Amino acid sequence: MEARVLLAIALTILPWASAFAGIRAGLQDYSPGHLTLLRFLVASAVMVVYALLVRMPLPERKDWPSIFGLGFLGITVYHTALNFGQVTVKAGPAALLIAVGPVFVALMSYFFLRERLSAWGWLGIAVAFAGVALIAVGNHPGSFQLEPGALLIVLSAFVTSVYFVFQRRLVRKYNPLNFTAYTIWAGTLPLLVFLPGLWPEIQSASAAATWSVVYLGVLPGGLSYLTWNYALSRAPASQVTSFLYISPVLATLIAYLWLGEVPGVLALVGGGMALVGVIIVNTLGKVAQVSSS
Repeated sequence: MEARVLLAIALTILPWASAFAGIRAGLQDYSPGHLTLLRFLVASAVMVVYALLVRMPLPERKDWPSIFGLGFLGITVYHTALNFGQVTVKAGPAALLIAVGPVFVALMSYFFLRERLSAWGWLGIAVAFAGVALIAVGNHPGSFQLEPGALLIVLSAFVTSVYFVFQRRLVRKYNPLNFTAYTIWAGTLPLLVFLPGLWPEIQSASAAATWSVVYLGVLPGGLSYLTWNYALSRAPASQVTSFLYISPVLATLIAYLWLGEVPGVLALVGGGMALVGVIIVNTLGKVAQVSSS
């Protein structure tokens, strides 16, 4: 990978990893629906300011259905399901469940984008998945029992994988920032269903909870989508998204520093395995193109 792509991935993964703790902090005073809406009203406002400054053009009308569809999946469904799921699932385990995303991406990339990982690449995914499984055991000593919100978080992992795989044509047609703005705006519109009661909740919420939501909107909700879309436009989707295995490691550390969630020994060992798996995928898991004949 190019150094610029690796830097873009780093500038994405760290804010996204912190988002799990930020969501838990925001949920102390905000309902899941209001948190999702406020976060993306902030993200949309950031993108509006930029669009006015650079006079960003609107996308071609023929691409509006695709943009609205991807925005609905990647913004509306993903973040709503994640926030409702994190009502019962802590930050570390939530990051673990989201980490199954690269598995979905690899499968969809194989069938729809004609991308295929080598045997080493699949081995790397297996090692990384074993690592995140150990993280689960570390967060739930003795066994890993899914909480009620866990299925919602798995749904989030699936829909965001669809978003990442099928956005590539539009990211190449429109630059990554423009595409990010379009999908954030498109994904925010359905969230307006949560508008009733938002203002009274803002007035009663603590400053810490509100600033957590603002942070979620500016960095993980806005700027990090730009750097992620840039990376996806410059490298195969299955390779780029394999870095999502790092997220549970960082999320567990950030949750400890921010929320006082203490990681277990197995969680730390699993984090190391996840890192090894990512290294294998990105050094030995060269992507080969499936013949179109």
